[in-house]
Amino acid sequence: MPEPMFQILGALSAAWLAGGLIGVERSVHGRAGFRTHSLVAVGAAATILVGLGDAAAMSRLGQGVITGIGFVGAGVIFKEGVSIQGLTTAASVWATAAIGLLFGVGDYLAGAAATGVVLAILIVLRWIEEAIPARAYAWSTFRFRAETAPDRAGLDALLATHGVTLREVSYARGDGGAIMEYRGVVSAPADRVLDQLAASLHEMDGLPEFQISRISK
Repeated sequence: MPEPMFQILGALSAAWLAGGLIGVERSVHGRAGFRTHSLVAVGAAATILVGLGDAAAMSRLGQGVITGIGFVGAGVIFKEGVSIQGLTTAASVWATAAIGLLFGVGDYLAGAAATGVVLAILIVLRWIEEAIPARAYAWSTFRFRAETAPDRAGLDALLATHGVTLREVSYARGDGGAIMEYRGVVSAPADRVLDQLAASLHEMDGLPEFQISRISK
């Protein structure tokens, strides 16, 4: 088998392995995973190999890959309410493309090192993040019947019984004055506290509607 063919197969295989490893981690957490990252890595490596032997062509092809991969990354980002999901996966797709380029140019050591660093960021830093005490935030709407609606101090006192605070509050009257509405960002010491708050509000007379939409970190 000609030497260039060994180089091509080696680069594509290494890119496939690296993309697959990163993709498995993403799949475990319900994101765009194994196939997506494998294809991105192999595609990036294959693209750079088109210019094999021509440094200028490989440089231009690499720039095109990094620019074009932004469209793939944008496809895994979506907005849900006030939360934006998929930023980490978009970043991992971009990093996987860069790793594919490293293998495509034959820099196996740098490609392997970059793969290890990306996996460490996705796995180890997740453990650290989960171990760090962090408050939970949610965009919230509370719609009370006007005749029994608490004032701002009363609403703060109600939420305080659950260890929750309300900030950035706005006010509105609706349904011909029959509904008093408060909107704002609630802050809780943990996600489970928001669950407890929702359960308590569900049983509350005089509160026909409420919404608690978690804000992603």
